[in-house]
Amino acid sequence: MSSTADQNPDKLTEKLVNSEMIYDGRIVHLYADTVQLPNGHTARREVVRHSGAVAIVPIDSKGNVILVRQYRHAAGRILLEIPAGTLNKGEAPDLCAAREMQEETGYKPGYLQRIGGIFVAPGYTSEFIHLYLATGLSASRLDMDADEFIEVEHLPFEEVVRRIKAGEIVDGKTVSGVLLARDILSRTIRAKDSEIDGENSLG
Repeated sequence: MSSTADQNPDKLTEKLVNSEMIYDGRIVHLYADTVQLPNGHTARREVVRHSGAVAIVPIDSKGNVILVRQYRHAAGRILLEIPAGTLNKGEAPDLCAAREMQEETGYKPGYLQRIGGIFVAPGYTSEFIHLYLATGLSASRLDMDADEFIEVEHLPFEEVVRRIKAGEIVDGKTVSGVLLARDILSRTIRAKDSEIDGENSLG
């Protein structure tokens, strides 16, 4: 059922009145926006504008998830994550996904399936991450950026899920990507089982 807000978005939508750039960085750009609220009043919104990113759940031939372990300065700790990276200007998300996966894990995807996407923190940033499932992997060169220090790990899928549930994996894109991939992979397995049962009944 649609809500009243869905039927009349003007009841919630804020209109941009003015935008002032505060900081122009290499990856992020900070703006101070003045918006008009639905009741006619104005408010200030501090927005980090970002070109967007991709994150990939790579599944190897043994059914393991390929993860990367790296220190995240903003978090102040080492995190275990799925490979990810920022979109270059004008770059298609699927091409970015293949590039980032090779750079961070040393594998090329044979097949990339878009499984969803997430706004990282819509309260203050425009960053949107496109999520992919990668299968049919082939080994390639490990060509990480000069300022990246990464360890690559292969973990059984359900072990990754266990660590998410236990709070051991706390990276948002990793939690979202793995759980979305789990649902898709489960449906694929059920569909194959149904095909086998159908063939057996015909036999």
